[in-house]
Amino acid sequence: MDRTALAPPYDVVSLLIGVNNQYRGRSAGEYRLEFRQLLARAMDLAGGLPQRVLVLSIPDWGVTAFGLGCGRDTAQIAQALDVFNAIGRDESQRAHVRWVDITGLSREHSQWLAEDGLHPSGQQYGLWVDAALPLVREVLR
Repeated sequence: MDRTALAPPYDVVSLLIGVNNQYRGRSAGEYRLEFRQLLARAMDLAGGLPQRVLVLSIPDWGVTAFGLGCGRDTAQIAQALDVFNAIGRDESQRAHVRWVDITGLSREHSQWLAEDGLHPSGQQYGLWVDAALPLVREVLR
């Protein structure tokens, strides 16, 4: 984003962050701080209108083929992601932005992956879009 010429305000801005924080073993406190900074930036890009910002929860990479084969404890991955998602949900509520929970979808449809065995397939992304679309339509009314 820092190297891209942006032209705000945008009608809708989405934010999905945190998986790399969790993967790298970063703390929940550090995640909260970075989340707040990026959420403020998202709201700026939405013209200062929090109702035009959607935050998507962090999908669970531990249930993917990559996650299952990486040798890490998948229960610990899920627990850490749940903590990070609780922070995201809390900060989203405080900022009055919309929260879209896709974590359950990532867990339920863990077989829908791209060829790398880690990233979601188009089918899974479609489910995420279906989850967010009612809120986007509401914003655009």
